[in-house]
Amino acid sequence: MKRFLNIKFNLRMKMILLISLLIISIWIIFSVFLERFISDMAEDQIGKRALSLAHSVANIPEVKEAFALEDPSSVIQGIVQPIQQESGAEFIVVGNKEGIRYSHPNPDFIGKKMVGGDNDRALLLGESYKSKKDGTLGLSIRGKVPILSEGTIVGVVSVGFLSNDVQRIVTEQSKSLWLTISAIILLGIFGAIFIAYYIKRLLYDMEPEEISHLYFQKEAILQSTHEGIIAVDHHGAITAINKAAKDIIYNKLEQKQTDFVGASIEEIVPPLGNSMYVIHRSGFYDREMVLGGEVVLVNQTPILSEDVSTGFVYTFRKKTELEKVTAELSRIKQYANALRSQTHEFSNKLHIILGLVQNDLQNEAIDFIKKESNIQQDRLKLLSEKVVDPLVQALFQGKFNQANELGIIMSIHPDSRFEYSLSEEKQNALLTALGNVIENALESIKQKEDGFRKISIFFTDIGDDCIFEIEDSGSGVSEENSARIFQQGFSTKKGSHRGTGLALTKLMLNDAGCEILLEEGDLGGSCFIIIIPKD
Repeated sequence: MKRFLNIKFNLRMKMILLISLLIISIWIIFSVFLERFISDMAEDQIGKRALSLAHSVANIPEVKEAFALEDPSSVIQGIVQPIQQESGAEFIVVGNKEGIRYSHPNPDFIGKKMVGGDNDRALLLGESYKSKKDGTLGLSIRGKVPILSEGTIVGVVSVGFLSNDVQRIVTEQSKSLWLTISAIILLGIFGAIFIAYYIKRLLYDMEPEEISHLYFQKEAILQSTHEGIIAVDHHGAITAINKAAKDIIYNKLEQKQTDFVGASIEEIVPPLGNSMYVIHRSGFYDREMVLGGEVVLVNQTPILSEDVSTGFVYTFRKKTELEKVTAELSRIKQYANALRSQTHEFSNKLHIILGLVQNDLQNEAIDFIKKESNIQQDRLKLLSEKVVDPLVQALFQGKFNQANELGIIMSIHPDSRFEYSLSEEKQNALLTALGNVIENALESIKQKEDGFRKISIFFTDIGDDCIFEIEDSGSGVSEENSARIFQQGFSTKKGSHRGTGLALTKLMLNDAGCEILLEEGDLGGSCFIIIIPKD
């Protein structure tokens, strides 16, 4: 017994058992009701038949006239007996007002008092009615009709059918019905099996516990993701939305706590709702939209079921967050390039020193080392005197090495000075701007096969603003392209994944309350001016 109780049924078996149990329970209840209904209906029909037959006998003139004779039974029994046999009634009894029988299937009961005690309504009130009483032949369904002679009640006719005969008729008539119901039950059980297998297939053969676990897992993943996520069905109704999405779209606490599941995406986030009407079988990626006053990058991915779209999933994140990461990566890349250039430069110098030592030219080697040391010391001294910010110093030092490796002269104007301490936001914006502008200048000059190769830098913190000017002798920017030079994705350089640096530079400077301008330089190339207001 314990082993049976410990058996675990899967969803398919549970559904088959429960649906089958439900069908059998309904069948039992229906059978009890139907049995009672058929029995009552049969009794009613038999009662009506008995009553009709009783009326026919009571209206026979010879029966009425026989009541005036000294021995009415001698006439009435002969009339009633054939009628009883022909009609199939169990008995037809005719009695006088005192209930004395004038006819009976058993002649021995003629002349004796009728039993059952149900003649009063017919003999006293003149009513015709049905009754169910025990008599000499057993429990029977009777039809009682008074016999009237010239308007006077002279007797009663009682026609009866035994209840056992009625039940036998009901049983015989019900056999085909029970066979039909049994076939329906079997069909229902097979239907339960089919439904169970069909539902399991729809659920990818997963159990309820597994589905529940997946649901909670999905919720945990959805709410823990820092990107905004909204899922909608093909009607545009929201089926899932995470906390990050609410934080991006709404500012008020009560709106963030609202459950938007079931709401229309067009009402909650109109820009996303409008995108549903454009068919994107493969979706779209990194499309700029404004949600909740924030510029975000939106991805749309269709939900496909058997190659038919049943909805969409939207993921989005703030553009500024991505730009911060991009700026950080760009800065790291610049530092890496500067270190690589410095490493490459010193490697070349070490090879020169090694050659001088191997050729026994120690004095020349010493002079070379002193010369290079003086150059580095002078450059470091210049930067330390001109620039207080160590990060800006490091950036300039790296760019000096990179320019030296490329054979490009990079100089800082002797009157330059930057001793003001910037806030962290403005410092990050300045580092990004200087790194991108100088990198672009190096690439522009590098593409020139010959000619003057120089970058000139000037900066000052005199007045209300800190100003940086970076001028190069590269190819410059045409008047046609100058209007678009700060646009995302626009670049004068060849290759993919371009047009990010200056766009990011302008965005970060604008966010920090700074600006960048483009002018025509005196060296023949571009001249970028970075203006950083003091706090």
